[in-house]
Amino acid sequence: MTPEVQALLSKARASPEAAHVLAQKGWHDFAASRAYYSMFYAAEALLLVKGLSFSSHSAVIAAFGKEFAKSGVLDAKFHRYLISGQDLRNAGDYDVGTPVTAEQADNVITWAAEFIGAVEGLLRKP
Repeated sequence: MTPEVQALLSKARASPEAAHVLAQKGWHDFAASRAYYSMFYAAEALLLVKGLSFSSHSAVIAAFGKEFAKSGVLDAKFHRYLISGQDLRNAGDYDVGTPVTAEQADNVITWAAEFIGAVEGLLRKP
């Protein structure tokens, strides 16, 4: 595993814990964003293992869907988690009238933990 992949996975592993702390403080917008980034970093790492690198969030999400969800390598729900997580991150980071709820933030945090587990499981396979 390359140092870049390891660094992305390290950030992915730390981000749900940070998201949980933010959620406990009632900062649900920021918690959802941090949880999304956890999935995003893990997706980037997985794509990088395949020699794929992208410069935009939408390109990473699309490539993850093509390479891992549509191909059946991972359950398609992980692609949905990534898409929904990005939607909540965008709402939390950019919308001023519609804050992310506690329930939504908790959902993304749960998705992120599951997402990382699936990515790490796939990376452990020979």
